[in-house]
Amino acid sequence: MAGETKAQVPLHPAVAPLSFLLGTWKGQGEGSFPTISSSFHYGEELTFSHSGGKPVIAYAQKTWKLASQENMHAESGYWRPKVDGSIEAVIAQSTGLVEVQKGTYDAEKKMVQLQSELIGNATKVREITRTFEFISGELVYVVQMATNSTTLQPHLRGLLKKI
Repeated sequence: MAGETKAQVPLHPAVAPLSFLLGTWKGQGEGSFPTISSSFHYGEELTFSHSGGKPVIAYAQKTWKLASQENMHAESGYWRPKVDGSIEAVIAQSTGLVEVQKGTYDAEKKMVQLQSELIGNATKVREITRTFEFISGELVYVVQMATNSTTLQPHLRGLLKKI
């Protein structure tokens, strides 16, 4: 009916410790890797959302070239936190690569650490780790990667503000 407002859905108890992530974040990132000739910078937007009822956070990410605004990369998936401080994530990238990650979160430090358990549809990538940390009102993340020819090392780093 007109004038009615939808009731706020309460956070699932497993999602509540990660409520600091919920919302849309925007900022810039930088990337480099031994197999890439030069480092690069990009714009980025991340969205974490929770519709209630289930212990799931929907995750969506997109990046673009800063100068031209041309789309670069996108990925989406689901994060499944558990009340014991563990977390699982499934992420599908626009490149066709799929990650199944497991890790931990620390609600007091506002930090999530993920480590790849399985990387599907990848011919060169062997391992991916992701760390997200809320520092001084900003979301900082680091993605590390190992390939058939490189050891695990930093690949991407971003600094995002909630919008």
